Amino acid sequence: MSRTPLHPTREQIELPMVLDCLSDPIRLAIVYQLAQQERVSSELCCGDFNGLAGKSNLAYHFAKLRECGVMQTRVAGTNRFMRLRREDLDARFPGLLDAVIKSAARDAERLQLLPEGEVVAAD
Repeated sequence: MSRTPLHPTREQIELPMVLDCLSDPIRLAIVYQLAQQERVSSELCCGDFNGLAGKSNLAYHFAKLRECGVMQTRVAGTNRFMRLRREDLDARFPGLLDAVIKSAARDAERLQLLPEGEVVAAD
């Protein structure tokens, strides 16, 4: 049995699913943090998001982001590393991810996101 989570192919990523997924504040915060982290490292692990919600709640949100094609999860031992599927999303929906992140940055305080320019320390 493979522990690699299933991800949709680039062609299977659908706009309604992506937009629905990004309408949740916690999932939007996860995407925003992943985007901020891209400057330092392309991946974050599950524990980097513990301030957003409980573990089981985060697992649910990670699965939703993965299933709609926004995020890719890589399993390494007991760790799961997440990164944005920026290349795939930009190919399917040019400018969408940047627009979402820019909008989230404007509302960062209300959404309780990291301030712009502040990134999670890479391990």
